[in-house]
This record gives sequence, C-alpha cells and structure tokens, in this order.
Amino acid sequence: MKKCCWNNIIAKQVEIYVFIDPLCPECWALEPLLKKLIIEYGDKFCIRHVLTGRLTSLNISKKAPSEIAKNWERTASKSGMSCDGDVWYEDPISKPITALLAIKAAELQGKRAGMRFLRKLQECLFLEKQNITKKDVLISIAKEAGLDVEEFSKDLLSETSCKALQCDLKITREMEVEESPTLVFFNNEKIEEEGIKLSGSFPYEIYVQVLEEILQRKPIAKSPPPLEEFLAHFKFVATKEIAVVYNLTCQEVEKKMKKYLLNQIVERVPVKYGTFWRYIKDRD
Repeated sequence: MKKCCWNNIIAKQVEIYVFIDPLCPECWALEPLLKKLIIEYGDKFCIRHVLTGRLTSLNISKKAPSEIAKNWERTASKSGMSCDGDVWYEDPISKPITALLAIKAAELQGKRAGMRFLRKLQECLFLEKQNITKKDVLISIAKEAGLDVEEFSKDLLSETSCKALQCDLKITREMEVEESPTLVFFNNEKIEEEGIKLSGSFPYEIYVQVLEEILQRKPIAKSPPPLEEFLAHFKFVATKEIAVVYNLTCQEVEKKMKKYLLNQIVERVPVKYGTFWRYIKDRD
C-alpha cells in the first residue's frame, strides 16, 4: 500500500479509480469484491474505471500463449471466477487495443452502457473463449449489452474513442500504475490530501479498511438485498459472486440456488471452473 497524488476529482465523498485490463484474469477475479463493496458501501463512493491496456500489450508480447493460458487457469482455480485459458490455444489475441477501443466506444453511450459492455466482453472472453478483438464478436457483445449497435459501429475506431483511451493511458502513467488491478481511493472533500493506492489483489477487508481511512470514520455496511432481487438486477452471476456478497460458502450457494432452479427463476450455466446462474424469470 502506498500514497499517490491525484487531486483533479469531482464526485461523491470518496472516488475510487479502478485500473483494469479487460484481458487480465486478476481483474475479472475482482468482480465479486467490487459487487460486495458497492452493495455495502456504495452510498459513500463512486467508481471510475480506467483502462490500462498498455500493460496487456507488454505482457502478450513477452509471453508465450501457453504461459498466459496457464496463468489464467491458476487464477481461475484460486479465485473461483472461471477463466478458460484454451482461447490462447484456439484463437489467441494479438491486438488487444481493439477491445480497449470498443469499451471506450461503448462508454460514449453512457457510463452504465459502458459497464454492461465491459461485463459482457469479459464473459465472452473468460467463459466463452471468444476472441474479443474481432469486429463481429464486438458487435454481438454490443447487442447483448443493449447498445445502439449502429452508433457503436461508428464509434469503434473513431477519433473520439482513441482520445478517450489515450486519456485513460495518461492517467495510468501519471498515477504510476504498473499493475492490474489497482485501486486508488480519494477523499473528494479533502482534495489536498493524497490518495491511497492498492496495487494488485487484496482481501475484501483491506478495501474496507482503506475506505475507513479515507472517510476517517467507520461507515455502516448495508445489508445485501434479497437474493432474487440481486439475481434480477445482475442477470448473470457466478456462484463465487453470490458467495462473496452473501458471506456464504459455494456449497451453501448451490443449495440455495436449487430452489430458484426448480422454480424456473434461474438456469444453471456450467463453465470450466464452477457455475454461473442466469436469471430467466422475466424472459418472454
């Protein structure tokens, strides 16, 4: 943990810069913790995702596909968030910048649209082994994310998307971010103070401790919503995500989900490591 200077921030009391790489399995593994943090303390902070794509480009150029695949498999086994490394044998990714530009193009349709697109992109990559640098795959993701596909296609390689990506890379350099994921916490009410940088992955309790330090008080954690409400909101979640948010073991989650499965509220989606659940109650 180290201090970091960055003062140009306008938001809630706390702003968290989340530096991610869409091809980074450790960033994917952060999803359960971010969900829990948002549910418990989301009224105290807002999140800004920043892409650190140059890190991916460097790693891909230095490592053999087999080495990257093994890292994905290790991360999946350790984190509980499935990453199927076979994509690096079947359809290896050579130009990650296309995926980064696609995320920035999606964000031009709003923050929520950008977040939906990012999540779908990660699902396609880590679970479905799709090459997320191919235009037809990106168009399909945009459709699933509910984007205006025509606008997305125009923006995909536009100057606006390129400038937005360059802005993210500039922030990455200025904050001296050298690892994915990295979270930087700032108190917007005391902009003269330094932020706190967490490089790499940490237990959930550490993120809460940093939030307390930034707020200079212990915030009250909100209880998670009823499980069905959680499923209806996120639509497609891992057993691990439910387990983390609700403080359950994966075995306990599986037992609870049997009821929703029998009542046709969800469907089970087996993946290489573990299980995902798709909410289907409202499906026509």
